[in-house]
Amino acid sequence: MLVRLILGLLMTVVGLAVAGKRVAFLYRLIKAGQPDTKRSDDLGARVFAQVREVFGQRKLLKWSVPGLAHFFTFWGFVILASVYLEAYGALFDEQFAIPWIGHWAVLGFLQDFIAVAVAVSLGVFTVIRIRQAPERKERASRFYGSHTGGAWLILFMIFNVVWTMFFFRGASSASGNFPYDNGAYVSLGVGNLLEPLGHSTTEVLETVGLLLHIGVMLVFLSIVLYSKHLHIFVAPINVSAKRLPDALGPLLPMESGGKPIDFEDPGEDDTFGRGKIGDFTWKGMLDFATCTECGRCQSQCPAWNTGKPLSPKLVIMNLRDNLFEEAPYILAGTEHEGARPLVGPEDDGGVIDPDVLWSCTTCGACVEQCPVDIEHVDHIVDMRRYQVMIESAFPTELGGLFKNLETKGNPWGQNNSERLAWTKDLGFDVPVFDGELAEDVEYVYWVGCAGAFDDQARKTVRATAELLHIAGVKYVVLGKEESCTGDPARRAGNEFLFQMMAQQTAETLNAVFEGREPRLRKIVTTCPHCLNTLSREYPQLDGHYEVVHHTQLLNRLVRGGQLTPVKPVEDGPRVTYHDPCYLGRHNKVYTPPRELVGATGASLAEMPRHADRALCCGAGGARMWMEEQIGMRINLERVDEAIATDAETIVTGCPFCRVMLTDGLVQRQSEQKAENVDVRDVAQLLLERVKAPASEPTPKP
Repeated sequence: MLVRLILGLLMTVVGLAVAGKRVAFLYRLIKAGQPDTKRSDDLGARVFAQVREVFGQRKLLKWSVPGLAHFFTFWGFVILASVYLEAYGALFDEQFAIPWIGHWAVLGFLQDFIAVAVAVSLGVFTVIRIRQAPERKERASRFYGSHTGGAWLILFMIFNVVWTMFFFRGASSASGNFPYDNGAYVSLGVGNLLEPLGHSTTEVLETVGLLLHIGVMLVFLSIVLYSKHLHIFVAPINVSAKRLPDALGPLLPMESGGKPIDFEDPGEDDTFGRGKIGDFTWKGMLDFATCTECGRCQSQCPAWNTGKPLSPKLVIMNLRDNLFEEAPYILAGTEHEGARPLVGPEDDGGVIDPDVLWSCTTCGACVEQCPVDIEHVDHIVDMRRYQVMIESAFPTELGGLFKNLETKGNPWGQNNSERLAWTKDLGFDVPVFDGELAEDVEYVYWVGCAGAFDDQARKTVRATAELLHIAGVKYVVLGKEESCTGDPARRAGNEFLFQMMAQQTAETLNAVFEGREPRLRKIVTTCPHCLNTLSREYPQLDGHYEVVHHTQLLNRLVRGGQLTPVKPVEDGPRVTYHDPCYLGRHNKVYTPPRELVGATGASLAEMPRHADRALCCGAGGARMWMEEQIGMRINLERVDEAIATDAETIVTGCPFCRVMLTDGLVQRQSEQKAENVDVRDVAQLLLERVKAPASEPTPKP
């Protein structure tokens, strides 16, 4: 008894000393990141996130079989902590039982059940890793680029935890020291098998099993702290510290030293974006340490799925490796003259290749799928900010975009005098803001640059305006007073240009809504990018508005009876709906567009990737204005999915998506595919059903 006590405590002291040294290093390193002061607000929401995401395993369970296996494994760690409590108690008292509940058969059953479930889950993980092996599936494997050797070691260590547990508990049962008379069916069964060996032998086996069980845990602890499986400990912290918007939310404003940058008078020491690994906030560094290398982000990334070098997983892994490379200099507070450039060609030692950085569409699929709430898009945009504003290193096409935004107030470089060209020949007058907002006007109709200048988008805004006119909704458009919200500039990393444009637009809107409280400052727009920027990012500039997408408003009008589809339901076409990223993942608007499609009588055929797993069209993140020269075009991949549904019409609710889908469809039709398919906005589909069909002329006798 004394020997096993001494050995057990000695092993524990050594194991905890090794682990403690690593924990202290990680704490100091992450704490050395830039301040981020908004990660502890709304404690109730953070506790709820912990319950839902960590203990409820919400995101992992979306993946059915692997999610369920991970669910049992996670709860195995939680519940089997009670077994280790019993094990350490047995070092001091061979008949130790947890006070109050230590002899409860239900606890014994739960311990054995979860251990068996973990063992089965290990089998599931083994099959998944063999089937998804990068050696076999290459880029198609979500484990491509991950440290697979470390993953196999972890599975082996978990297996060791399980078998040593049953060995120790079985020997304890055979020796008469086990605290459970029933319930712990596996442990008691092992005890029955060992009992014929005799009491003295089983006592020795109990000591061996106990020390093995503790030793495995201590070795496992060090392996976890020194490997990618560090997420076992830091993931709950990362989830608690995540941003808390509904859906993906806005991009964060630029800060330096934990304070917003004053672009009119920036400080001499202000850091613009992330130019080196030490520029990231402590939350960014925690993100890097938390990555599980599971590859769910990679499997959903539109860039990676079309042959481009961007993998959100590899971005985080490379940043993590660079963080540990630079750790001695970060902790010492000194510059490393030989440091690798954070963004630069791979051949020159760059941590993140420029082709990787500029392939991102900011669609948010990576953030949506990440089970540990890593904020990939924020980090990518922060690196873009440094490249644009400090290095002036960005794709040449963006130079034209920035110039058009700065001089013309729109990405197309068109004159503002053309902003009302879409209203011609509508058959009714579109009300234009004349300097004072009448009391009965409910909405400002934000047309957006695409709606004003793109021929395809004009059809959408015309259809929406006509539907609002039919429904009797009181609205005005701003016409020449409108300007770009600045969304493409911000996503491209030109935060200075965004701030300039956004402040101007916010001032215009605040003047239009002067005298109205925020809840009555209503805006409707057909562009999800404008929706996201006006509603979620303008509050950063003291612009507070109630913004709705046109599909949301039109759906309310249909449900309220102001708009009534009149054509027979049975004559509706077969359509497929493409979820715009900035409407879906960024703002969780999935149902209204689909309900509108149903209201028109159309038959909806969903694509395999839809709703929160929808594939991006390829236009976001300012990619609309950049050439796509690597791999397959994203819009072609999406159009191929739409064509495969045998739909007659592809409908969407975003002008950028419409452009990309139309371009992809035109290319496929030039190859004699889907020649009778077209692309429309949901509003156009609804207008065809709301307009009464012309009556048949009376035949002459």
